Amino acid sequence: MADLDSVLSHVRDRAVPDDAERARLRSVAAELTARAQSAIADLPVDADVVQVGSTARGTWVAGDRDVDLFVRFPADLGREALEEYGLAVGHAVLPDGHEEYAEHPYVKGVYDGFDVDLVPCHDVDRASELVSAVDRTPFHDAYLSARLDDDLATDVVLAKAFLKGIGAYGSDLRTEGFSGYLTELLVAEFGGFVPLVESARSWHPPVEFDPEAHATQTFDDPLVVVDPTDPTRNVAAVLSPANLARFQHYARDLLDTPRVGLFEPETPAPLDAAGVRDHLARRETTPVAVVFPAPNLVDDQLWPQLRRSLDGVVRGLDDRGFGVLRARAMVEDAATTDATPTHTTTTGTATTHTTTTDATTPRMAALYAELETATRPAVERHEGPPVAVRQHAERFYETYADDVDPETYGPFIDGDRYVVERQREFTTVREFLESDAASDVALGAQVEAAFADRDVLVGEAVATLADRFGSALRSFYEPHP
Repeated sequence: MADLDSVLSHVRDRAVPDDAERARLRSVAAELTARAQSAIADLPVDADVVQVGSTARGTWVAGDRDVDLFVRFPADLGREALEEYGLAVGHAVLPDGHEEYAEHPYVKGVYDGFDVDLVPCHDVDRASELVSAVDRTPFHDAYLSARLDDDLATDVVLAKAFLKGIGAYGSDLRTEGFSGYLTELLVAEFGGFVPLVESARSWHPPVEFDPEAHATQTFDDPLVVVDPTDPTRNVAAVLSPANLARFQHYARDLLDTPRVGLFEPETPAPLDAAGVRDHLARRETTPVAVVFPAPNLVDDQLWPQLRRSLDGVVRGLDDRGFGVLRARAMVEDAATTDATPTHTTTTGTATTHTTTTDATTPRMAALYAELETATRPAVERHEGPPVAVRQHAERFYETYADDVDPETYGPFIDGDRYVVERQREFTTVREFLESDAASDVALGAQVEAAFADRDVLVGEAVATLADRFGSALRSFYEPHP
């Protein structure tokens, strides 16, 4: 077994950009900055350009080709003018670029093989005076640039490679993982990658770090890293409990069994229909899928709505006795659609991956669950209050004593309380999922409209989803930390 030092040495050789890559990036960044400065000269206001993000600080993983330029306008410039001038600069620098939206629009495009963001912001004196969230980003850059020497920058690259390898990197709302800024703050806090994982393996959430000891409020998150430039913000707010647990699991794994594979993301092949049927035969559960057109939203808007909808459907299934073992939301594999490539948007508060699809061929989404049973008896038990609780007990008794439905049994006494056995509304999972009641659960606002056009698949029929959702099905049926 390789020792940790030799593993990290190997990863450094692969993940840390070499001199040629650094020089190439500096050259492209300088060209872009010059183009932006030229465009600014044509505006009726003063502004400057600052490069931010990991490529500005030398903390990017080799092969990442992102350049983030922020155009800083006077703090008192109105939002409408900021957007107008910011987009003018963006389109001048990136004539073939397109507009995306963070807190306000900005221009994104490709220049000489590099993904470039041109983001307008306000040049405020302190982060506490920000006008929009992106105004923080230059302060983040200044803070970290003053604290990361060459050795720590290298350790940041190791940390990012590790988080990418275990699938916990990225603060987009699909991944809910570690942002680049959060990763850099943690490495700086602990003085390196190895001290960070040595500490993380023993964390007992909630865990809080406040680099500047200036927090002004409490946070209800499993990991709290108070933004050193803004005491009201938790940099780790988007991090899910699952990804924090995943980081802890693999921190222990790395220290117990060091290996390069933990720094290398796996891309397993999608599961095919035969593979789905094999899992179903072994598990002897009942799978169900509710399939509908995914709302035409960027992923950071779509995924919170899908998760909310999944929670609502799972509660509906559990409340009706179908016993959900496990469930997940799925979105059609990009390769099966006319989706454009996934974009990476750096706004200073998060790195957001957004995918835009051709409106004529929408992606499909699915809420997928495995159930203990697909059928329930014709009657269900409904317990009332203890007989001794007079007011409530009498109301329950009178309600059902007057019920002339011949399908209702009772009320009778079981133990110390009234009980009835009444007709069950839905005896099969298909009946429920195809009914109006399934639409009455808590769904995401824009999922609700698409949900009306749903198909319900039960049992082996879900194997037909493999062509569209093969990657998600592989993850579902071959889970690992």
